[in-house]
Amino acid sequence: MADSAYHDALRRLFSRTGGAWRLGLERVSELLALLGDPHRTYPVFHVAGTNGKGSTVATLDAMLRGSGLRVGRYTSPHLVDFAERVVVDGAPMPHDAITMWLDRWEPEMTRLGATFFEATTAMALDWFAVQQVDVAIVEVGLGGRLDATNTVYPVAAAVTQIGFDHVEFLGDTLVLIAGEKAGIYKPGAVAVVGEARPEIRALLTDRAEAVGADPVLVTGRDWQVRDISVGGAGTSFTLVTPDGERQLTTPLIGEFQAHNAGVALAMLRGAGGRWLDIERNAAALLPGVRLSGRFHRAGPWLFDVAHNADGAATVAANLLEVGAPLPVSAVVCVLRDKDWAGILRAVARVATQIVVTMAPTAPVARAWNLDEVTAWAEAEGLPVQRVDDFALALERARHQAATVLVTGSFHTVGDAMERLQVDPLAR
Repeated sequence: MADSAYHDALRRLFSRTGGAWRLGLERVSELLALLGDPHRTYPVFHVAGTNGKGSTVATLDAMLRGSGLRVGRYTSPHLVDFAERVVVDGAPMPHDAITMWLDRWEPEMTRLGATFFEATTAMALDWFAVQQVDVAIVEVGLGGRLDATNTVYPVAAAVTQIGFDHVEFLGDTLVLIAGEKAGIYKPGAVAVVGEARPEIRALLTDRAEAVGADPVLVTGRDWQVRDISVGGAGTSFTLVTPDGERQLTTPLIGEFQAHNAGVALAMLRGAGGRWLDIERNAAALLPGVRLSGRFHRAGPWLFDVAHNADGAATVAANLLEVGAPLPVSAVVCVLRDKDWAGILRAVARVATQIVVTMAPTAPVARAWNLDEVTAWAEAEGLPVQRVDDFALALERARHQAATVLVTGSFHTVGDAMERLQVDPLAR
């Protein structure tokens, strides 16, 4: 009965995703006011960006929890269970608590016309207050300036790397997109700029300084990451700051993970005080970092939510770098509005067999056309095999493969984890 009530509550919540996107802070601000503005009762670290924000959040979470603090973490989307989005000290928000909250506040959400993400954000921020967290880490959902999470007033806000992301809402140039993401910088709060490309880095820096953020810490200027080495045990690098050089290692795989760690550490360093003390203990705390669905290994399975060509190319390169057992096969399902051709080309660099399929939770309106995909792959000479049934696709890819890469979207990875009984939050 409890699970039935939970799934019914989620069904009503997800129904709020229909219709046109309505960005803005008015509805979520009013809902939070009704809750007593819970997000004002604890310090917040706020993270935006197209790429790297998940890794930055995971690094902050490990550092803060490893220091003995009670930490709330709000991220999106989820892989297997909606409750993964709202986590306190590694434990997802209980199903019964989610059900009760949604039932209690549904009339007000309906009156306000709150969207799915606005309602979820308010619930997360309220749950953190109820759980009396010492600190919360909040990941931006879409953009920054008008994202529901921008109701928080952080001790530190960071924008990681910028890419083309939701161009229909944020703009069709990197400058426009960066401008939206820079909207999370606040007067008097630490601003961290993690984008390395000079034009975008300068724009983010200018925006942070214009709103009166203090201090403003910029990659390449206020810290540097160099001597990066990627191996099976993680990514080692040298962090250079005005205080000197340190050799550090993150368990996350990939050259870019060194840069993401640098952003997280800059946030703590800029915040000063007790946060700086935590940053100084990075060598001992970084080994605790975990990130579900990103180069996530479980036996012969390797899960990665890469949903663009660059991400897939990075996964392929890292797979070779760490010496994953060969041969490699892949299970791939990509949403039709993504660069599925670029993803398949990247995967083909390492996989001797690519099984294209349909993830059960992939939205019908965004599902890729397998007829089109297989015809294109055949013309390209890629080793693609079509298996419509998802469970059979996993089985087919596993046959005679030493490593199976599952990639293409959060839906693909989440559906595979559920069927293979891999817990995304397991340490």
